[in-house]
Amino acid sequence: MPIPSRGLTEDDRKLIELARRIVDANTDGDQGIHTMGAAVRAVDGSMYGGINLYHFLGGPCAELVALGHARASGARELTTIVAVGNEGRGPVGPCGRDRQILFDYHPGIRVILPTEKGIRSVRITDLMPLAARWTVDEGTQEFDPSLFD
Repeated sequence: MPIPSRGLTEDDRKLIELARRIVDANTDGDQGIHTMGAAVRAVDGSMYGGINLYHFLGGPCAELVALGHARASGARELTTIVAVGNEGRGPVGPCGRDRQILFDYHPGIRVILPTEKGIRSVRITDLMPLAARWTVDEGTQEFDPSLFD
């Protein structure tokens, strides 16, 4: 099933640059192979950044730190998110946990990631075609029955 994507806008490029600056300024150095920076854009155009706290036991991904930064700053409606690896690795797609959290909290958000057509943005809902959405009020939602034969 092809996933619809779109080319980057100037605002998307600025978001990538913010994430790149964050990871370049705060990488864990030569041993920081897992260091990631992230940036998220709110509906009003404000941008918020974050960096992961890598630990072999796990830790918050850069995307989640950026989401927390936006939330702590009062941003509730987010439009786009990107994570960028250190050492010039460029944009990287979100892990499964991050995809589910983005899907649950921001189902309209676009994710910037590498595709066969280059760096593009896709809707989180297109990255999670059979996901079951979770909400605080209703818990895990049922699958859309129209998706099945």
